[in-house]
Amino acid sequence: MGMTLVEKILSNHVGRSVKQGEFVLATIDATMSHDANRPLAIDAFYDMGGTTLFNPDRVVMALEHNYPALSDAHIVSHQKIRTFCKEQKCRLYEGEGIGHSIMMEKGHVLPGDLVVATDSHTTTYGAVGAFASGIGSTDMAVALMTGKLWFLVPETIKINVMGTLPAGVSSKDIILYVIHKMTADGATYKAVHFGGTAIGTLSMDARMTMTNMAVEMGAKVAFIEPDDVTFDWLKNRTAKTISPVYADPDAVYADLIDIDVSKLSPFIAKPHRVDNGASIEDVEGTPIHQGNIVSCTGARLDDLRIAAAILKGKKILEGQRLVIVPSSREVFKAALNEGLISIFVESGGIIGSPSCAGCSGQKFATPGDGDVVISTANRNFLGRLGNSKASIYLASPATVAASVLNGKITDPRRYLK
Repeated sequence: MGMTLVEKILSNHVGRSVKQGEFVLATIDATMSHDANRPLAIDAFYDMGGTTLFNPDRVVMALEHNYPALSDAHIVSHQKIRTFCKEQKCRLYEGEGIGHSIMMEKGHVLPGDLVVATDSHTTTYGAVGAFASGIGSTDMAVALMTGKLWFLVPETIKINVMGTLPAGVSSKDIILYVIHKMTADGATYKAVHFGGTAIGTLSMDARMTMTNMAVEMGAKVAFIEPDDVTFDWLKNRTAKTISPVYADPDAVYADLIDIDVSKLSPFIAKPHRVDNGASIEDVEGTPIHQGNIVSCTGARLDDLRIAAAILKGKKILEGQRLVIVPSSREVFKAALNEGLISIFVESGGIIGSPSCAGCSGQKFATPGDGDVVISTANRNFLGRLGNSKASIYLASPATVAASVLNGKITDPRRYLK
């Protein structure tokens, strides 16, 4: 009987063959923590008697959620992280952007790796074929001390995304549609393996959107198997040997789901749940007040290019607000060099420094009472942007850009040449 991708990766990190349903103690290749939780992992590390890291070279911390600091509490949190990283001689990224983007761009995650981070959207790293999962602060403290953690080997759901994407439809539309069909708990503590002909055509940025949002249907981890797109993207990002892992052809899956995207329309998640989905035809014309092109799932270079192509030479509707926060310094620099930032500024957009701002971090672009926001972020829960009297729709960068031009949810396909 063949093995799934998750069984193979965990087997490699346990030192023996493992099967779904087993509890196993596995070695960790890398960890990432950020400043959003005060940070409790450092406190727990010392409370548990920790003195030194299992391997400083494998530990990354990022100031990203509340950066630059906006309060005394944030300043104290940042000072604690800086002191810890200096004492423990581990990597600190400050002002570089969102930790998930940094981990990928700086080569801290490679195919076949096992990586944990104190954030639910750690599933992003599965875009290169890594086992990557969010954990709690006390689990992180144990990982920092020992380099190992217990895992329940999850069952795997294989989702084959087939067909050719229509013009104006992107990976964000696909994953919002998938989550709508699966529901918010449809993959709870399962691995999700995305495959199929449509996945093979996606860029690495687009693949990260898919794996990032898999957690919104409950997934423990999400995977896309490495291919030439993966290897091309990893060039010049690491000097390490890349050892990709692939599922066996006769692997056993908990479920096999086929999705044809050939006729998919731009897709939306309505307030206040990510699985509360609808096609653009069902919500077009809904008035909005603000558009956000932000977050670890909606502000990479591809996303900015898509939005800029629609906004170029146009002005957002008077009274509208458009917020753009590049996901990382690398993305910001590339967007500057390509002239994308100028397009956003000329259209009336507001640019934030690379961070989680406009999604969950900072009080940046907080909407007013009764405001309706359309965002490329990954969550639209009530109060997500700091005001429980506002509503959030989730959409692709193209849909957000088209909508702020009109002050209402707008089908981006009308702007395609």
